Amino acid sequence: MEILNYAFMQRALLAAVLVGVTAPAVGIYLVQRRQALMGDGIGHVAMTGVGLGFLLSWSPVWMATLVSVLGAVLMELIRWYGKTRGDVALAMLFYGGMAGGVMFINLAPGGSNANLTSYLFGSLSTVSESDVTAICLLAAFVVLVTLGLRRQLFAVSQDEEFARVTGLPVRALNLLTAVTAAVTVTVAMRVVGLLLVSALMVVPVAAAQQLTRSFAATFAVSVAIGVAVTLSGTVTSYYQDVPPGATIVLLTIGAFVLMTALAAPLARRRARAASAAGPGADPAECRVPATRGATDDAGV
Repeated sequence: MEILNYAFMQRALLAAVLVGVTAPAVGIYLVQRRQALMGDGIGHVAMTGVGLGFLLSWSPVWMATLVSVLGAVLMELIRWYGKTRGDVALAMLFYGGMAGGVMFINLAPGGSNANLTSYLFGSLSTVSESDVTAICLLAAFVVLVTLGLRRQLFAVSQDEEFARVTGLPVRALNLLTAVTAAVTVTVAMRVVGLLLVSALMVVPVAAAQQLTRSFAATFAVSVAIGVAVTLSGTVTSYYQDVPPGATIVLLTIGAFVLMTALAAPLARRRARAASAAGPGADPAECRVPATRGATDDAGV
């Protein structure tokens, strides 16, 4: 294939696969915790890290990772202790992150807002070898956490009080989820962009939930959707000369619409099967709805 003849596209495709795996893998826990927009907030904070990277002549990816992790921890602390004023504090954190990124990058030697654009919306041609190395290492961390601790993270995401009673370190696991989400944002920013990464963390999970009924199935399908749309969007961006981040997000939304259309006849088929099972079957109100596939822990 012609697209594989170019080193920058090889790097972009590898980064796209890693983003397609990591974003839904973290997003499934955020959706369960009703924190679907957490990735968007972390993306705003990460802009300060990108700006600092340019100002200090350090890697913007690693600096964004450091600042994002600190921001994610601060977000969790605000969630625990902020109470009625927590929303105001979070708003200041998010907008301050955006403003800091713009300010620092303009203070950097030769810096301008144009340097920030590729991090905000993604760029294929600017994914360097050092970026790929950083993305691979960060993605490995995300996969190890989301798979290795899936039972514990699932329990905390479902019911914090129950998880605490069973002896799980709830606060530590909440912090770990926030840190993993922050790392995922920096993994994805070179392909999707900081302003659009939240969509890739949430929409594939929502699409998978239309058809699946267990956590394991939702996890697998959402990751498959993530890889499919990131690869398709990257290839489309190369051949059609369109922004990669916007293309990937639009394809993701298209996958959600398709899954939703397929879910209706599947739900009717399941209803007929339940009716045919006779009076011994569970009543409809006791069964897990198809649209909440990640809430059944039988497949964890």
